Amino acid sequence: MELSPMRNFAKDEKTSRRKLSSRRRAWKLKIRMSWNAIKRTVVNTIRPHRRHLSCAPTIKNLSKMRQELAIANQQNRLTKTKPLAQLMIMPYSAADFIDRGDHMTPTKSPRENISKTWKQLHGLQNWEGLLDPLDPSLRREIIKYGEFVEATYDSFDFDPLSEFCGSSRYNRHKIFDELGLTGHGYKVTKYFYAMSHVDVPRWFERSELGRTWSKDSNWMGYVAVSGDKESERIGRRDIVVAWRGTVAPSEWFTDLKTKLKRLSKNKHIKVQKGFLSIYKSKSEETRYNKLSASEQVMEEINRLVNFFRDRGEEVSLTITGHSLGGALAVLNAYEAATTIPGIYINVISFGAPRVGNIAFKEKLNQLGVKTLRVVVKQDLVPKLPGLFFNNILHKLNVINQGLHWVYRHVGTQLKLDVHLSPYVKRDSDLSGSHNLELYLHLLDGYLDKKSKFRWNARRDIALVNKSSDMLVEDLRIPEFWYQMPHKGLVLNKHGRWVKPGREPEDIPSPFVTEMPKNLLIH
Repeated sequence: MELSPMRNFAKDEKTSRRKLSSRRRAWKLKIRMSWNAIKRTVVNTIRPHRRHLSCAPTIKNLSKMRQELAIANQQNRLTKTKPLAQLMIMPYSAADFIDRGDHMTPTKSPRENISKTWKQLHGLQNWEGLLDPLDPSLRREIIKYGEFVEATYDSFDFDPLSEFCGSSRYNRHKIFDELGLTGHGYKVTKYFYAMSHVDVPRWFERSELGRTWSKDSNWMGYVAVSGDKESERIGRRDIVVAWRGTVAPSEWFTDLKTKLKRLSKNKHIKVQKGFLSIYKSKSEETRYNKLSASEQVMEEINRLVNFFRDRGEEVSLTITGHSLGGALAVLNAYEAATTIPGIYINVISFGAPRVGNIAFKEKLNQLGVKTLRVVVKQDLVPKLPGLFFNNILHKLNVINQGLHWVYRHVGTQLKLDVHLSPYVKRDSDLSGSHNLELYLHLLDGYLDKKSKFRWNARRDIALVNKSSDMLVEDLRIPEFWYQMPHKGLVLNKHGRWVKPGREPEDIPSPFVTEMPKNLLIH
């Protein structure tokens, strides 16, 4: 019996409608999930941090393997000392954060000599074969540069009641001493500042006091250079530029303008307008930004390059930053590559947003700039600007190749996952997922895409909660624990609690004492 063709047509039409309805439901779900994530981040940013400790330890967040090991570990919790081998194999518990002196697990991995492999580790072949699995020497180098960026947060004065809000709490001569970074073997040679009243979201800190060190500028980072011993280990004289970023990403969702602006004479090369404004803005009426951040940094880079090249040394430039700082690091690398011939330039960024269009990306590749972007899967900032629109066009790669108004990421990506770590909450908020200390923790435990968290990871886990609430409660690490004692107040000789003045050498100064040409950096 022959069926009517109209019945086949009706059947096809019904199938088509069902598929279309299914696609619509999928898109609605994606948009709803992204919107809910954004709302949670904004709420968690606005909500005051409630600090509490659980007196009843729980191991419900641990994997089955960690539960068994943790139960065995609890039986020896009160032991005064533990063998190093046991500390390295057993998962961390609250007992492991009690000071047991010399028997504590070391927080640093061994430092190998990389003088013959440094170019490969810095992207000579675009990190081919080094990311999956992650090369141990590369892991340590990435974490080193991440700690240089973290120093810009740890020394930054966020206190709106301080007359020095927006500056560094330590001068460039002692910042590494104060933050425990002298072991890396670098010395800071210059601080630089950026205009804080440019047309961007609330990315800058401002004092609420009438009398302040600067109404126009924020401290944005520093330039440092490797000492003789470290230069011998890494095979060259390494100049580092560390750019400070943003802490809470809620403003990224609501305020970030996606307008592109032309960067050079080539009308097709464009970058995000707000990033370029921060990088290039200056004013003769200011104390700290008579030169733009760009001019301050490039002046110091050129001085150091010329100084060490005159001594016959090989020089490299490594530019690093987190969040907004990662975007500024890419702009800095572009300028350095177009103005300083023959220098090896590498960018290592953490949680950085998109910076420019496809023409900008292609030009960076032509200039030989090597960029490694470390991102966390749950972090939204690397998906910006263009959270939804760019992701759709990315799937239509053939179409968007010629669209100069579409944002494109640069370089090579190393993607991490919050769920990799057994020590991090599964229901953590997106603000915590953007935290730089979380990035460094995940890096320390990352082996490859299929493996679990590295059992012999050395970096201190307590650092994750320094400015977040990401660690599982059974570790009993306080949330947001990194703060000034007594919130900056001190008891003076008259028995009054007062805000102390800064030492004269720690007061911000726009004047920099240049390094004598006969100075050896040890």
